[in-house]
Amino acid sequence: MKFYKALYIHSRFFAYISGVAALFLISYWFQVFYNLAWVATLILVVFGLFDLFLLFKTKKGILSRRTLPDKFSNSDENQVAVFLENNYAMPVFLSVVDELPIQFQKRDFEYTTTLKASESETFQYAIIPYERGEYFFGNINVYASTSLKIFAKKYQFDNEKKVAVYPSYIQMKKYEFLAMSNRLTEFGLKKIRRIGHTMEFEKIKNYVAGDDVRTINWKATAKRGALMINQYQDEKSQPIYSIIDTSRAMKMPFEKLKLLDYAINATLAFSNIALLKNDKVGMMTFAEKVDNVVTASNKKTNLSILNEVLYNVNTEFNDADFGFLNGMIKRKINQRSLLILYTNFEHISALKRQLPYLKSIAKKHLLVTVFFENTALDAMIKETAKDVQAIYHKTIAEKFSYEKRLIVKELEKSGVHSILTKPSLLSVNVINKYLEFKSKGLI
Repeated sequence: MKFYKALYIHSRFFAYISGVAALFLISYWFQVFYNLAWVATLILVVFGLFDLFLLFKTKKGILSRRTLPDKFSNSDENQVAVFLENNYAMPVFLSVVDELPIQFQKRDFEYTTTLKASESETFQYAIIPYERGEYFFGNINVYASTSLKIFAKKYQFDNEKKVAVYPSYIQMKKYEFLAMSNRLTEFGLKKIRRIGHTMEFEKIKNYVAGDDVRTINWKATAKRGALMINQYQDEKSQPIYSIIDTSRAMKMPFEKLKLLDYAINATLAFSNIALLKNDKVGMMTFAEKVDNVVTASNKKTNLSILNEVLYNVNTEFNDADFGFLNGMIKRKINQRSLLILYTNFEHISALKRQLPYLKSIAKKHLLVTVFFENTALDAMIKETAKDVQAIYHKTIAEKFSYEKRLIVKELEKSGVHSILTKPSLLSVNVINKYLEFKSKGLI
């Protein structure tokens, strides 16, 4: 039974059999081809048996295994490595079919290669997941054939494995590297250092023209016989909360990724930068109620806690209750904090329903409301209208785009900071806003 399960007919076999059938067909008119057709049939049978002997004389002719990382990064390229080893005493042609997780909906994966006797090879392929959660890889199927290519032997390796897809830690590490190497400006991120006048002392230095005379240290001046001043730096360990709306408004997809996942990836990258700057980071998620609360802390372990919570966040199909959120913030966050609120408003009327709650939050905290541009509408606006229907669609798109700009003005008028951003630029714009607030001493 194992023999029949492992035996497969090579695609070239049908070319051979078609040639033999053609000879028999031609022999109907030309008798001389009849005997030639039988000779070809006999040759095909002999070579087929020899091919089977070569393939099945070695029990473990091919070895293979898959190497996976412990976790995948959402919306990024993740590398998967597959090892192949030929234990035959001859070259073999291999066709590898890896059983990818069902989320990818890819049923045409195939890798072909040729291995010499006792040769091994490792090939890699990249996959991009667009959903968080568990991904199950199946078996590795390897079809080996000789140079005759009449039959193929199937090797199946039970290499089933589960991999969890987490928020984009690749994006997080990229921004961390840029921050540590002071290269944030290469990605449009502002790196601004400002000497603060808060109560966190940095050092005593010589006075130079332009320094604030209010910071002169008279004791040090008397000892050194030269003007010396105290230099201060911005206060550290400020509480910063990322608040993510998980209602149906965040289920809208852009470039295969939901708005919720854009917000989650940005939260992880931004929180890591804030921790590097010694601020406290925490988070909340809410829809009809507040589901997850992570208290702000500047401990490095807090990033792992955030990562695990973000991994399990899912979009709900109900409306967001900003009133409940306002009450929860009053109870849970007592110290003035920077609040980054990820949500989405498509209409000015939707904003006005929630504006009283946003104003209430902004009275005590530094609130930044982040919402998204509709990139599909932007593309429609740029297109040239060629008929009446296209003009209608373009007009409606411009109306929605204009409403987004009205929302920004309405928020600014109410004393609420805002970021209107394309989903792909979310992380950059949020980090920019954070660095801007730090440079201005607002936090």
